[in-house]
Amino acid sequence: MAGSSFGTIFKLTSFGESHGIALGGIIDGCPSGVKIDFDLIQNELNRRRPGQNNFVTERKEADEVVFLSGMFEGKTTGTPIGFTIQNKDQKSKDYSHLKDNYRPSHADFTYDKKYRVRDYRGGGRSSARETVCRVVAGAIAKQVLRKVGIQFSTYVTRIGTVDYDSSIFFSQKEIDVSPLKCPSKDVSGEMERLLSDFKSKGDTLGGIIQCVIKDVPIGLGEPVFDKLHADLGKAMLSINAVKGFEYGSGFQSVGMTGSVHNDSFDTNGKTKTNNSGGIQGGISNGMPIVCRVAFKPVATIMKDQETINSKGKPVIIEGKGRHDVCVVPRAVPIVEAMAALTILDHFLRQKSNQI
Repeated sequence: MAGSSFGTIFKLTSFGESHGIALGGIIDGCPSGVKIDFDLIQNELNRRRPGQNNFVTERKEADEVVFLSGMFEGKTTGTPIGFTIQNKDQKSKDYSHLKDNYRPSHADFTYDKKYRVRDYRGGGRSSARETVCRVVAGAIAKQVLRKVGIQFSTYVTRIGTVDYDSSIFFSQKEIDVSPLKCPSKDVSGEMERLLSDFKSKGDTLGGIIQCVIKDVPIGLGEPVFDKLHADLGKAMLSINAVKGFEYGSGFQSVGMTGSVHNDSFDTNGKTKTNNSGGIQGGISNGMPIVCRVAFKPVATIMKDQETINSKGKPVIIEGKGRHDVCVVPRAVPIVEAMAALTILDHFLRQKSNQI
């Protein structure tokens, strides 16, 4: 399938389906000699995996990664890194009622029309389970970037109507205290109450994830078509259920004047404000990169819905199976992974530009 690779120098190619034997990937372009913390990789997978709390799918997957190549004695060799993650808790029979029916706002209809072959078991390749491969690659990318001091802080700032306004850099420990990955205890509790209410109604909610990246060197980004924010946008918009991306002042900038929005410089080259979100002219300027990613409500709801079948006839589909009330908390490590893949790729591209 075309479109299953991401990156220019540091490149991930993923494969697999939600209810197949396994998912996996090949990472090409990883620098050699990087000591890998395998526990860190597994921890990132644990943050994404199902079955964490009452608001996510009950599917039980260990999500243990097995590396096949590209590592020797705990270090990267510079050759392609191959890995797999086994699927062990598939319940394909849960989807038998969807074999000929298209779920509203899912990829069922478009995949069927595009490929003329449809894996209806959990959405097949269109399932968010594919993102497990991104998390593995992102965890490796973060370890490479850590060697040059680049750090990430990614957390939930909104679920439904409950909002948490912050651009602070929190530690992962501070974020993971909350089951919803919101670093404010009070706001997280409000979000939990909201999700409990909607779960009881058989409905779902969306939300926003914010990613703050600090100590990014000046100069990352390849204008004009591979601007850093453009590639970050592509990375985030490739994640399942994402409906919007903004960085810096984002959509709020339209209501600001130029005199307010402009980031004035200090004598050390830093800016007094950060409306640019750490990127100017498509190139990192040394300030923290701040971006936000909007997720729609989960399309599968526990209610009957009107739809059509493969013959174009109206039918009613029943809401059943194991599904998230809100995908946003589990998407935090996915957003961070895609940010890390993008930043590392541009870091290596910048290195190739210099002698």
